[in-house]
Amino acid sequence: MLGRTANGTYWMSRYLERAENTARLIEAGFRMALTRDAETSQGEWRSVILTMGQTRSFEASYGNDYAGERVWNYLLRDKGNPGSVLAMIEAARSNARSVRTALTREVWEAINEAWMVLKEALARPVREALLGQMLATIRRQATLVRGAFDGTMLRNEAYNFSRLGTFIERGDSTARILDVKYYVLLPSLAWVGSSLDNVQWESVLRSVSGDRAYRWLNAGAIDPRGIAEFLVLDRRFPRSLHFCVDKLRSNLIGLAHEYGHETEAHELMRGLGTRFHESTIQSVFDTGLHEFIQGFIATNQQVAQAIERDYRFYA
Repeated sequence: MLGRTANGTYWMSRYLERAENTARLIEAGFRMALTRDAETSQGEWRSVILTMGQTRSFEASYGNDYAGERVWNYLLRDKGNPGSVLAMIEAARSNARSVRTALTREVWEAINEAWMVLKEALARPVREALLGQMLATIRRQATLVRGAFDGTMLRNEAYNFSRLGTFIERGDSTARILDVKYYVLLPSLAWVGSSLDNVQWESVLRSVSGDRAYRWLNAGAIDPRGIAEFLVLDRRFPRSLHFCVDKLRSNLIGLAHEYGHETEAHELMRGLGTRFHESTIQSVFDTGLHEFIQGFIATNQQVAQAIERDYRFYA
């Protein structure tokens, strides 16, 4: 497979995953903001922007005005924001179009439909009364693309590169949401273990669509330590860090079988996989959850860069 084809399928999936993650994070921020007064809710929206890594660009345009409607429209449709959902869906479609021959008709049609639906839906600012409906539309379109992809694509190089893009992006998103929880969401250490703390942990679960799965496994009890273990180490949950690591390893193994050799990315993933297989939630907290997550984010980025180098994405 040509490097530019690998690049197109990889980034197509990264942009799609990022768009869906943004919608989930906005929904979690919106739910939290509804329980706050106007001043406190701006802090919730500030944490959403921080999690997305867009603080500098947002404040360059709007200063310190973190009013909810301004924030969600910036993240959904602002033409000056290359990280908006609309910009990411358009980038996903552009990448898909560049590798059209590597995709099935069903996948291309699903991506093209997602772009057309969202372009029309986000042509005007989104009002508060319609925000929930808009976020549901984004999630639905992403799900349709994923279903077409899983149901029609050969398990070949294009499939493996696409899946690598998905789980690189998903792991990074879950890690950043967890990290921001410890440094932004809590107004003070005095709140740890309080009802406010539990509500905020619940919002973290909602932002990764893990609230129902977690409650099934834990009889509905909200326990910060248990939630951290669920999102970091539970291999059954498709948005946990461990799940993402396992999928990255399996898709890199698939590429090694295709090409007959391993690369630097495989070596990095072996080290990361070993770290997760040997970790318990106690050892994670002994090291420091922040330090563990930062180590994951750094290695995840190194793996992403190694994939691009090893398979000559820009050759």
